[in-house]
Amino acid sequence: MDVCIMYLAVSEQLTMTLNSEDLYLNRAKFVMKFLGVWVPPNDENIIRKLYRYFMISLQYLFLIFQIIYIIQVWGDLEAVSQASYLLFTQACLCFKVTVFHVNVDLLKELLLQMNGETFRAQSFDHEKILESQAARIKRLLLAFMISSQLTCGMWALKPLFDDVGSRKFPFDMWMPVTPESSPHYHIGYTFQLVTICMSAYMYFGVDSVALSSVIFGCAQIEIIKDKLMSIQPVDKNANDAINAFSDNYQQLVNCIKHHQAIVRFTDTVENAYHTFLLFQLVGSVGIICMSALRILVVDPRSMQFFSIVSYLSVMISQLFVSCWCGHELTATSEDLHTTLYMCAWKDQNTKFQKELCFAMLRMSRPLVLRAGHYIALSRQTFIMILRMSYSYFAVLNQTVN
Repeated sequence: MDVCIMYLAVSEQLTMTLNSEDLYLNRAKFVMKFLGVWVPPNDENIIRKLYRYFMISLQYLFLIFQIIYIIQVWGDLEAVSQASYLLFTQACLCFKVTVFHVNVDLLKELLLQMNGETFRAQSFDHEKILESQAARIKRLLLAFMISSQLTCGMWALKPLFDDVGSRKFPFDMWMPVTPESSPHYHIGYTFQLVTICMSAYMYFGVDSVALSSVIFGCAQIEIIKDKLMSIQPVDKNANDAINAFSDNYQQLVNCIKHHQAIVRFTDTVENAYHTFLLFQLVGSVGIICMSALRILVVDPRSMQFFSIVSYLSVMISQLFVSCWCGHELTATSEDLHTTLYMCAWKDQNTKFQKELCFAMLRMSRPLVLRAGHYIALSRQTFIMILRMSYSYFAVLNQTVN
C-alpha cells in the first residue's frame, strides 16, 4: 500500500511538471525566438518589434530580387529553370511565415490546449507515450534542419569551386550590387548566404509547430487507448460492484471527452495551417520538377550538381514528413473503435455498454488533416505529388531537348 501511495504521489508530481508545449516545441521556439518570428508577447517593446519586421523583410527582399531576375531572363528556359526552384522555395517560406503571424491567435489557442488539464499526462505510461511521439517527430525535423544547412553550405561553396577565377554570387538573382568591386561582392555574398540560412531555420521553425502539433494529437489518441485498456472487468456479485461500475463508466466518459478535445485540437491545427500546407503541396510540384530539370543540365562533377541533389532530397523529405504526419493521425485514430471493442465491455453494466456503442459510432470516423480543407495529407498524397512532378518534368525535358 505504501508503495502504491508513493507511486501515485510521484505520478501526480510528474503531471504537474511535464509541459507538453516545451516537450514538443522547445526547438522551434528557440529558433524562432532567435529569428524574431515567434509569437510576440503582449508587452513587446519597439526594439523587438522592429527586429521582427527586419527579419521578415529580409526574406521578402530576397524573394523580390528573385522575381526581378525571373522577369529579366524570361524566355530563356535554362535561366528560368535555374532560378525557379529557389523562387518557389522562397515564396513558400514567405507565405508560411505570413500565415503563421496572421493566425497567431489560433496558435495561442493551440498552446493553451496543449497545456490544458485534458491533455495533461496522468501516469508514467502517459508520459512515456508523449515523450516517445515527441522523439519521433523531433528526429525527423532535426534531420531536415541539418540537411538543409548542409545544402546551404554547398551553395556557399559553389562560387569557390565552380567559378574559379571569376566573382559570382551563390545564386542567380538580381542584386543592387555587382560582384566586380570588392565591397559590393562581399556585401552581396553575405546577404545571400545569411538570408538563405535564415530561410532554412524559419522553414524548420514553422514546420515544427504545425507538424509537432499533429503528432501531439497522435500521442493523445494513444493515451486514450491506454485509458480504455486499463478499464478492469467487474464481478457483478462483488460487494463493491456498484462503485466499480461507476468508476469504469466515468473512465469511459473521460475518454469520450478527451477524444472530443482532440477533435477540436486537430481542427484548430488545420484551420491555422491548411493554407500554407496547400501552398507547400502545390509548390513542391514546381520545386521537384525544376530541380530535376537542373540536375540533367549541370555538370555532374560540379558543386552545383551536388547542391541541387541535396536540395531536392531536402524538399522531398520535407514533403514526406508533412504527409507522414497526416497519415499517422489518420492511422492512429482509425484504431480507436477497435480498442473500444477490445476493452472489458462485456463485464460492465448496461449503462456502460450503451455509452460504448455511441462512442464507437463517433470514433469510427478517423481524423484527417487536410491541406486547404480539401487534400488529405497521407502517403498516397505523397506518391501522387511525386508522380505529378515527374509528369511535368517529362514534358519540360522534351521541350528542352
